[in-house]
Amino acid sequence: MPDRFSFSDLHDRARALKKRIALPEGEDPRTIRAAAWLAEHEVVRPLLIGREAQIRAEADRLGVSLPHSVPIVDPAQSERSQTYAQALFQKRKHKGLTYEQAGEWTQDVLYFGDLMVDAGDADGCVAGAAHPSPDVIRAAIHVLGVAEGSALVSSFFLMVLPDGRPLTYADCGVNADPSAEQLASIGLDAAANHRFLTGQEPVVAFLSFSTKGSADHPDVDKVREAVEIARRKKPDLALDGEFQFDAAFDAGVGERKAPGSPVAGKANVYVFPDLGAGNIGYKITQRVGGAEAFGPVLQGLRLPANDLSRGADWEDIANVATITAIQAGAV
Repeated sequence: MPDRFSFSDLHDRARALKKRIALPEGEDPRTIRAAAWLAEHEVVRPLLIGREAQIRAEADRLGVSLPHSVPIVDPAQSERSQTYAQALFQKRKHKGLTYEQAGEWTQDVLYFGDLMVDAGDADGCVAGAAHPSPDVIRAAIHVLGVAEGSALVSSFFLMVLPDGRPLTYADCGVNADPSAEQLASIGLDAAANHRFLTGQEPVVAFLSFSTKGSADHPDVDKVREAVEIARRKKPDLALDGEFQFDAAFDAGVGERKAPGSPVAGKANVYVFPDLGAGNIGYKITQRVGGAEAFGPVLQGLRLPANDLSRGADWEDIANVATITAIQAGAV
């Protein structure tokens, strides 16, 4: 029987941390429902960003009891806006940002949420249910920056199969066509996050349409190079490639296609060669395979901020907020 995983374990971990998570899309009904649930169950301390009158009215319309203990911050009224604008100006003036522009950007709820995290007024930020992913990620990079030791910002999904087995898929949401060096970094970051969230040792498969030389193509060469780079950086980590998905996932197929590989048929971390493959792969696993998909979770940022699919429901928002709180606990 595979090692089982329950997301409720992450709720318990987050609950013990009592982290403050900024929710910039505070006027969205899904965000309001998520905030009410998170507050009621004390999983995180949600901070709603938006106009209080609109948020309260929407909560009443939904029949949602939004505790008055949940802070609501309106960028247009906040006494912190000027401080945030100055901080943003200092970060981006070398890129040509003026102080006036910094003030305008600060009124954008995405930037405001990340600036709360940067200033220590929140521990993490979750947005994207009502904004395109590029906007969410751009704001996070501009304000929070890339973590020391990370080559780039990427993303992963925590996939939980119907049998309870957790898998990590990367990168499914950020980098369209990563280089070999970037692919190696994505895989190593995903391995660390798999261990951090599930408690299980990562076994990393770099995926392709070829298994161990069954095809020759520049795209396959990129994956092979990524494997070699990752091995040099983390020689003790169980990783291998290139693999077709079946060889990485199924023990019988893995033994036939890649005999002797320590990863074939045993992988729990899957590194896709590009964004198209990753995005399609996680959605097939979710919709056809019946897996639960938690994410996208951003990796490689200096401080925790996460994106959402615009198809997210309130439970997705609550779950990503939970993961964000746990990330904040490791900062």
